[in-house]
Amino acid sequence: MGAVFGREKIEYKTPDQVRTMRRAGLVVADALDAARAAAVPGATTADVDAAAARVITASGAKPSFLGYHGYPATVCVSVNDEVVHGIPGERVLVAGDVVSIDCGAIVDGWHGDSAVSFVLGEGDPGDVELVATGEAALWAGIAALAGADRLGVVGDAVEDVVDDAHTAGRNGGVRFGVVEDYVGHGIGSAMHQPPDVLNYRTRDRGAKVRPGLCVAVEPMIVRGDQATRVLADDWTVVTEDGSRASHWEHTVAILETGIWVLTARDGGAAGLAPHGVVPTPLA
Repeated sequence: MGAVFGREKIEYKTPDQVRTMRRAGLVVADALDAARAAAVPGATTADVDAAAARVITASGAKPSFLGYHGYPATVCVSVNDEVVHGIPGERVLVAGDVVSIDCGAIVDGWHGDSAVSFVLGEGDPGDVELVATGEAALWAGIAALAGADRLGVVGDAVEDVVDDAHTAGRNGGVRFGVVEDYVGHGIGSAMHQPPDVLNYRTRDRGAKVRPGLCVAVEPMIVRGDQATRVLADDWTVVTEDGSRASHWEHTVAILETGIWVLTARDGGAAGLAPHGVVPTPLA
């Protein structure tokens, strides 16, 4: 285990531990690709879960989610007004659905965690923009970490992207909301660790950014008010107003030489390029 410093008991990783997390991150990337390919009109959310499970099992890794506080599946599949933690089952996907898939995997005791969102088929233009805004917010938040002193820059960057979508009129006149009930997190020998990584602007500057810190940057953007509630299954989080949601996530390592996106195959190169940031993978 990496060293632990500070009142929040943040786990700082060694280079070897980051390399192992990279292996877990690549398993997650493969599992998400398989899950996304399975998410077609007519498929059930259980079909999506099974596709991810096959990849994780074949890799020799373990799913982070299955059995976590009793969670019954390998991935979370959240549809339309479901923000996060949607339990896969018999729900049949249809064209126009907004689908978010969240996946985690463990390799030799170390975790990777990532999420993607997409619209099935053509979709409503507002939903397409919602998904695009969520992805843009993710990469803006990650890019802000490069050279940052404190984690609070992530929330600033996410809100800037959402504000820009409104100012430019790309949101169809409905202001997008940034969910505040659920945030990003530290990750390493456990899936959820300190520190919190807020997706919204606040006076709290957040934890110090230093080499060895690994975090999951995880913006959740909705087409309405950010308020949420949990369904009777005690897992599925939905928007109070029924608006649709987008959920994006990557696991990111802070290195002596820069940042490395552990759950992106290219280390984050494509997503960071528009921000003038170049990831620095460990050899």
